Amino acid sequence: MSPVENPVLPNKVPQTLKEDVIFPPSEIDSNEPPLESEIHLRQILLFLSCLEWLWKDRTDYYATGNLTIYYSPHQKKSEYFRGPDFFVVLNTQKKYRRSWVVWEEEGKYPNVIIEVLSKGTASTDKTTKKEIYQDSFRTPDYFLFDPDKLELVGFHLVDGKYEEIEANPQGRLWSQQLGLYLGIEGNFVRFFTPEGELVPTPEEDARQAQQQIQLERQQTQQAQQQKERLADKLRELGIDPDTI
Repeated sequence: MSPVENPVLPNKVPQTLKEDVIFPPSEIDSNEPPLESEIHLRQILLFLSCLEWLWKDRTDYYATGNLTIYYSPHQKKSEYFRGPDFFVVLNTQKKYRRSWVVWEEEGKYPNVIIEVLSKGTASTDKTTKKEIYQDSFRTPDYFLFDPDKLELVGFHLVDGKYEEIEANPQGRLWSQQLGLYLGIEGNFVRFFTPEGELVPTPEEDARQAQQQIQLERQQTQQAQQQKERLADKLRELGIDPDTI
């Protein structure tokens, strides 16, 4: 969401730094503006809640939304920064961060980025950002979701270039990095397991568990009622059901 301050696109943080480099503080605040619409907020929260619930036993990843990524080769927060709507970094420590500072994260960039399009950002997301994520970030999986048109496209990095991901018969796109499908369900993008099952939110999972308990309770009651009706029928025939 934030513009790059310099057209040069660095591919990595250099090992040696000049003497006049200005080193920022270790904690750099995110520089992202407020989310553009309610659907942006709801979509990001949906990504976070579902992934964190699915990976609740994992501590080797970082996922967030609307947070600035600083990637200056000079370690300056005033140049080279971007704020994806949602991104995931694998093989890192799951902890609170005020921003993602590449030179403080062992040079790691996001493994997955998802942008939620709007009229004001669609062109940048499809061109400038796509080029940065491809050439500088080297982010393997990049997805674009248009909530107005309910369209989802994805790209996977192959030999340094993005190639469009082909949808499966259900219209879902595979993320090699997440090991999940992404597909439109209702008015939002949802995660699906390799088997095609919807990854639920904690609330949906709790509701499903409660429904399963109620179903099992009903089945037990129905079985008991059927058993009692059968016993009554046997008694009508002069047969003691307790002797059978």
